[in-house]
Amino acid sequence: MRISAKRKEDLDKLQKRINYYFKDLGLLNIALTHSSYSNEKNIKNNVNNERLEFLGDAVIGLVVSEYLYDRFKELPEGEMTKKRASIVCESSLAFAARKINLGKYILLGKGEEATGGRNRDSILADTFEALAGAIFLDGGLECVCRYLIDMFEEEVIYAISKGNLFIDYKTELQEVLQRKGKSKIEYVVDKEVGPDHKKKFYMNVIVENKIIGSGMGRNKKEAEHMAAKQALIRMGEKNEQ
Repeated sequence: MRISAKRKEDLDKLQKRINYYFKDLGLLNIALTHSSYSNEKNIKNNVNNERLEFLGDAVIGLVVSEYLYDRFKELPEGEMTKKRASIVCESSLAFAARKINLGKYILLGKGEEATGGRNRDSILADTFEALAGAIFLDGGLECVCRYLIDMFEEEVIYAISKGNLFIDYKTELQEVLQRKGKSKIEYVVDKEVGPDHKKKFYMNVIVENKIIGSGMGRNKKEAEHMAAKQALIRMGEKNEQ
C-alpha cells in the first residue's frame, strides 16, 4: 500500500503518542487498515489488519499473563484467569485504544465511517490488537511488552485492588431488576458468527419472555456483559457511551 505524505504525518503523530517508532511504517499502516477500506478501495490482495489482529490477540494474552504471574505472586491460577479475561476483553481494549485516540488514525470504508465505526468498541479493540501485533513483528516481544504495560499497568493494579477492571453490568442489571421485583434473568445465544479463531457471539438478555438487551462479544461471557449494558441503557439506568 502506498503511503501519502499526509498519511505519513498522521502516522508520525500516532507513533509519537505511543512512544514507539516503526522501522517498517507500512506495517503500522496495515495495522490501521480496516477490511471495509481495503474492500472499498479494491486494494491488491485485500490487505487489511485482520491477520495482525489475530497475532495481536495472542501477544496481548501472553504479555498480560506474564505480567500477572510476575507482579501478583499471591494470585492463584483461577484468579489470574479471571483478571486476564477482565483485562483482555473488548471493552478493555477499546478503552486502551481511546487513551491514544486510535480511532482517529483508522482507515475505514465510507459505510463504516457513516455508521460511527471510528468510535465502535469492536473496531477499536480489533485495531488495538492489530497494533500490538504490528509492534511485535517490528520490534519483538520486549518492545510490545513495554508498550502494553505502559498502557495497562495503572488499570491492572486498580483491577487487582478492587476486584474488577470494568463495571460488572450483569450484576448491576440483576440488582436493578431485583429492585423492580423481577429476579429471573436469562441470557440466550442468538447466533455465532465467524471462524473458530475469530468467532463472535450475539446474546440476548430476556426477562419475562421479553428481550430487554442485546450484545456481541468474542466469547459468551463478554456478549452477556454487553447485552446487560444495553439493557441498562434502554432502562435509563446508564447513559450510552
